[in-house]
Amino acid sequence: MDVVEERCAGIDSSKTDAKVCIRLPGSGKRARREVRTFSTMSDGLLELRDWLVDNQITRVGMEATASYWKPLFYLLEATEGVEPWLLNAQHIKTVPGRKTDVKDCEWICRLVEYGLVRPSFVPPRDIRQLRDLTRYRTETTRDRVRDVNRLAMFLEDAGIKLSSVVSDITGRSARAMLDALVAGERDPHVPAELALGSLQGKVPLLTRALTGAFSEHHAFMVASMLRAIDEADARIARLSEEINRQLLPLRAQTELLITIPGISLTLAQILIAEVGVDMGRFATAGHLASWAGMCPGNKESAGKRLSGRTRHGDTWLKTALFLAGATAARSKGTYLGAQYRRLVPHRGSKRATVAVGHSILVAAWHILRDMVPYQDLGPDHFTNRLGKERHTRRLIAQLAALGLDVTVTPREEAG
Repeated sequence: MDVVEERCAGIDSSKTDAKVCIRLPGSGKRARREVRTFSTMSDGLLELRDWLVDNQITRVGMEATASYWKPLFYLLEATEGVEPWLLNAQHIKTVPGRKTDVKDCEWICRLVEYGLVRPSFVPPRDIRQLRDLTRYRTETTRDRVRDVNRLAMFLEDAGIKLSSVVSDITGRSARAMLDALVAGERDPHVPAELALGSLQGKVPLLTRALTGAFSEHHAFMVASMLRAIDEADARIARLSEEINRQLLPLRAQTELLITIPGISLTLAQILIAEVGVDMGRFATAGHLASWAGMCPGNKESAGKRLSGRTRHGDTWLKTALFLAGATAARSKGTYLGAQYRRLVPHRGSKRATVAVGHSILVAAWHILRDMVPYQDLGPDHFTNRLGKERHTRRLIAQLAALGLDVTVTPREEAG
């Protein structure tokens, strides 16, 4: 094989140290390789960088191992003349049974030397910071949902059936009733009278739901859970404020993404945080969908297709796109809604939702590349694509399969 990089390196990082193999031109056609071990403390990483610079290393490949690659990658990213490549672990698997840290770094160096690997997408620094915020907000939202569910289940322990009457036990009315119980009120009529709005017509039912064996132990536990929910709400509000501040320079892209059915402000922020706004990093919309894991996988052997399961991809982005797809699937008079209803009978709800999420991601790629708003193809796109005659024959064939004889007459002639 032809050598692509004459001065390159491969790094196998762990929590405590990093094994580094460099490739340098040797005498004749033979290359000279050297392996060293460095600490992953800051001083060790600086020593590693200086060693690479002294040997004029131009490209460095490293495996994406947990979060241990980040300090070194960011350091090399800011070093002039050195191009760090983050490599997918699936693309650099070595021979089983011959795996050590030293062999791993040598193997990575060889793959980079002969150009057998491609770098993974690593967003720029501002997008990485935005990604930290959106991911933490998502995790905090999930924690809040778990706390709310935990509160609802714990109220059942005291015989309080509040969740059977109100849809949100953290709403204004329900929260006032729970605060009254925590404060020591044991007469169910008193907290029931705190109902607001439409719940005022359910005071007798609320009285029954609030009748139970609510003790001081329950009061302590409920107060703790409500405090955790309040802290989560405050944390989410602070994170959202900082996300909005950092997205001010990208307001135009955010507003364009919101034009896609199913994409809310929160989902648009997550999409930008995960893929950025520079679509030049992805050659086509298909490349972006493949990277995100929002397209069918390829697994074929002996002419048989074994599986079409999607790859892991970016789980944060996949979750957001699935939620967007589920929302768009319920829309009326849109291409995405028609696509879902067309696929769900023979593909199932989950696969149809993933397909809609794929379409949303493809639309987002074109929108961010061309800076144009979303243009809906319409709910009759699939019918028009077949043509009137083909669609008519298809419907007649379906009726014939049901044992019906059909005669079709054009409407103008029937008049």
